[in-house]
Amino acid sequence: MRAPERACAAAALVAALAAPSRAMGVQASSSCDDTPSPAGATLTPSRDLYCVFLTARPGLEGMSGRLELRTPHSPFGVAVNAAGNHLYEGILTLDGLPDPATLGNYEHIVAWLATPLFDTVVNLGPVSNGTRSVGEVSLNKFMILVTAEPRPDAPEWEGRLLLRATSPSARMSPPDLQEYIIGAGAGGGGAGMAGHDHAGMGTDAADGPWPRPSMMPGLTMFPALMALDPPAAAPYLPGAGIDPATLPLARPREVIRLGDGDEIDLEAGLVRRRIRSRDYVMYGFNGQYPGPLLHVPEAATISVDFTNSIAWPTTIHWHGLRLDNASDGVPGVTQEPVEPGETFRYEIHFKDPGLYWYHPHHREDVLKDLGLYGNMLVEPAAPDYFGPVDREEFLMVDDFLMTGDDPLPFGLERSTHAFMGRFGNLMLTNGEPDYELEVTAGEVIRMYLTNVSNTRTFNLSFAREGDVGQSAAARIKVVGTDVGAFEREEWVESIVLSPAERYIVHVRFDQPGDYALLNRVQGIDHLAGAFFQEEDRLGTVRVATRPDPGLSPASPAFDTLRTNLPAARELALLREHFDDPVDRELTFTLEASGVPFVVDRLMRFDSAYFHPVEWSGTMPMMNWNSSSEEVQWIIREPATGRENMDIAWRFQVGDVVRIRLHNERRSFHAMQHPFHIHGQRFLVLSRNGVPNENLAWKDTVLLPTGTTTDILLEITNPGRWMAHCHISEHLEAGMRMLFEVTDPAAPGGSGQVPGVRP
Repeated sequence: MRAPERACAAAALVAALAAPSRAMGVQASSSCDDTPSPAGATLTPSRDLYCVFLTARPGLEGMSGRLELRTPHSPFGVAVNAAGNHLYEGILTLDGLPDPATLGNYEHIVAWLATPLFDTVVNLGPVSNGTRSVGEVSLNKFMILVTAEPRPDAPEWEGRLLLRATSPSARMSPPDLQEYIIGAGAGGGGAGMAGHDHAGMGTDAADGPWPRPSMMPGLTMFPALMALDPPAAAPYLPGAGIDPATLPLARPREVIRLGDGDEIDLEAGLVRRRIRSRDYVMYGFNGQYPGPLLHVPEAATISVDFTNSIAWPTTIHWHGLRLDNASDGVPGVTQEPVEPGETFRYEIHFKDPGLYWYHPHHREDVLKDLGLYGNMLVEPAAPDYFGPVDREEFLMVDDFLMTGDDPLPFGLERSTHAFMGRFGNLMLTNGEPDYELEVTAGEVIRMYLTNVSNTRTFNLSFAREGDVGQSAAARIKVVGTDVGAFEREEWVESIVLSPAERYIVHVRFDQPGDYALLNRVQGIDHLAGAFFQEEDRLGTVRVATRPDPGLSPASPAFDTLRTNLPAARELALLREHFDDPVDRELTFTLEASGVPFVVDRLMRFDSAYFHPVEWSGTMPMMNWNSSSEEVQWIIREPATGRENMDIAWRFQVGDVVRIRLHNERRSFHAMQHPFHIHGQRFLVLSRNGVPNENLAWKDTVLLPTGTTTDILLEITNPGRWMAHCHISEHLEAGMRMLFEVTDPAAPGGSGQVPGVRP
């Protein structure tokens, strides 16, 4: 760790802007190598998920090969196309290949990709001994073949097979007979619901038994899984016994424009939410759903007087802001929970331009999901920080879990859905299931996107109704993320948005008509061991014909990809640290005990393969049955063996820390983690050893299963800060840690953390 220089030589800045894609000096060494990792870098990507080792045909054992599924560049935490297929760059290494003429009447050796049923066959071209890129790999399940061929451009394999292998995803298959017999048995086991205490929640505790979650249409599970007992918690929904008609109807959010020194009141209370003509009791800030949008200038400070008018104690966390530690809103760390009927004053400083949001930090699996969230926009001081647009729109995307026409209750004493998180089946945009936006053809819209869901990672795009293919989609240019702008604007097919992440995009709808806002992903049918296409509609953009033939004022600039000079200059100040050794390491894993026998058996069978991102809740019964009583999600420091809140990191203001984050594949149920760090900001330097080609300040990073991500954490803000997974149920099941930052230059000069007793 070294304090960065705060002056930047002009030559360094010019070099950084001229060649940003490889300026970090981090070599994309293969994660498939057998060579040991360098000192200080012990955590490496999962070989069995990202390395495919080819087997020679009998009699040709002198040949060998491997295909590395390398992480391609993406401005997001994972690379997928608009259909949701994961994208890789295939790096093929071959050894021992002979002259093809010695194998028969052949002149070339050719590599192929094919689906298991050969309904898709891709000729990768002639290959030879050594290492080369074979381009993009985007098939869910595939085989790689190396053959001797009489001609190099055959559309299908014709010659002699030399080497072959199947993708890691092909290990995913239907359960065998033994597992079927176990799974077909009646009764899932687990705790019953008798005698659960509802004390302390007044009329907000739900009465009666647990309803059962619904299966996704077209999918099924073993009978024993469908018969699992409810989770070990009492069911909870707000406002039990309250007629929704007696509550105020939730209003659409208001925009509150604030200046330095302004004050506002914010109240959490019960509201009536109308969803497709039916009313429900939920929560809202100031009677709104989402809460008010706070629009403030860069460097402003405001005061917020928060009143808690719900039955739960709670706080407000101001997500992503580098604010004073005492206002971070973490119960038991920066403040005590605000009890029902009490108030608390927050002093909120907006140091950086960007898109932020606020939400509870106590049982957020319940309170946030029921509507307590809102956006904050910090307007950049530089007027041309982003390129020109015609309009701005704010979209908070979410999902909500229903069973039939009613919300599925939450766990009262503890979180349910602890394995995979609470996937919803009702898609919401700005709290609405039928969101609509009206624009004019050719308009450029700046869209501020925030994912407020408990667990779902979205893959969003805009597809024109009645048209087919990517050419029919609206053009999207990503310009910013959590804490400001990217160095350079980029064209993207879709926007990958994990929980708590924000992305700022410019979108142009060139043709009149209706465009669907879609979430398209590749789901997994675990009983069939197969992928399937999922498509959820989150809203409609209605594009009217332009009344005049000219272009909109912002349209010409849209076609140009800008370099953001303010962002690039700021990032250049830290470029000297991009080659620093790894200072700290964390690994993310899971332990479970006391789960029903059938769940244990089938989860272990399912662990043959984990997708980089679990995009949807295709195992709702076994997920619902799991609670934070049986499931513990873990952040572990390999150097000390410490876990979660026992991890003891201490830094000083001015430190720059390179941290390696490894999402362990070898756990009971591995899945992605959106990792959020409070009170500071960081850069994502590399993924699986591949340098990030376009940097931006982040506060949340998506960690796909089995991957290793290096971040550079800039320590600027003293206090006690939390870092945690932002899947709400994983946070409630233990996946959180603290670190302390001291400021030697602060009054007193003792290095003491402000507000913390030595």
